[in-house]
Amino acid sequence: MKVGIVGVGLMGHGIAKNVLARGGFPLVFLDHPGNQPVDDLVGLGATACKTPGEVADASDVIILCVTGSPQVEAILTGEEGVLSRLRSGTIVVDCSTALPDSTLRMAAAVQAAGGRFLDAPMTRTAKQAEEGTLNLLVGGDEADLRSVRAVLASFTEGVEHVGPVSFGHRLKLLHNYVSIGFMALLGEAAAQAADTGVDPAIFVDVLAKGGGAGVALQRMAPAIVMDDVGTVPFFIGNALKDIAYYRTMASSSGASRTIADGVAAAISAVVESGHGQAYISELARLLRKTKPTA
Repeated sequence: MKVGIVGVGLMGHGIAKNVLARGGFPLVFLDHPGNQPVDDLVGLGATACKTPGEVADASDVIILCVTGSPQVEAILTGEEGVLSRLRSGTIVVDCSTALPDSTLRMAAAVQAAGGRFLDAPMTRTAKQAEEGTLNLLVGGDEADLRSVRAVLASFTEGVEHVGPVSFGHRLKLLHNYVSIGFMALLGEAAAQAADTGVDPAIFVDVLAKGGGAGVALQRMAPAIVMDDVGTVPFFIGNALKDIAYYRTMASSSGASRTIADGVAAAISAVVESGHGQAYISELARLLRKTKPTA
């Protein structure tokens, strides 16, 4: 089975490496300035393509791992896009975080072009992508999922079928809203604690022994206590995008989004102050009223 990937960034690089090294599948990738260094992939036998259409022409399975819906739509439907050269029966696996309504439109476009579509957004981080232990939430036809399970197994620890097309992205937005919301709340609380002179180690210890315990605290604790922000390599700008997607999804269904609006406001202020490329774990510092001295 020949695999193509569009989006060899922080997450996509690990996926590509494991498709090659663990899965043993032939791989082509889109040559793009946003890619991570690809010398190791080329050394493992991967081939660069100039356009998404070229990727499609060489692939039985195409993995998309890009920022969001505008990028997915451009890759699939743009000039020299995937659909311009999609082979009959090819399965497009969208591992991006995207708007469910856009996902439904793109799935219909892929199917009209003779292909098949799965939305398979990831949970976990770039570290797990490199280790090949991502988790996927897959929406789409179960038979299509079965046909690509060997490819997905090369870079995952868990693959869960969660419903029809778009349900993977719906659940990813729910997941990210909760995860980002927890970390934003912790960041704000940690900033308040620091501003009033609370020892950060004591702050974390109190939460860990009570109702504040959980994965979000485990990931944020190194940033709060030691200013080690590398445990959550996720840009605040991307977090804001994901919250915006969640709010759009909630609005479409008429659901309450009061808390989501508050999270968005807090993160927006940080992005507008020029810190969109900071990691989300840095909120503990960036939300402080009294800025720490060097």
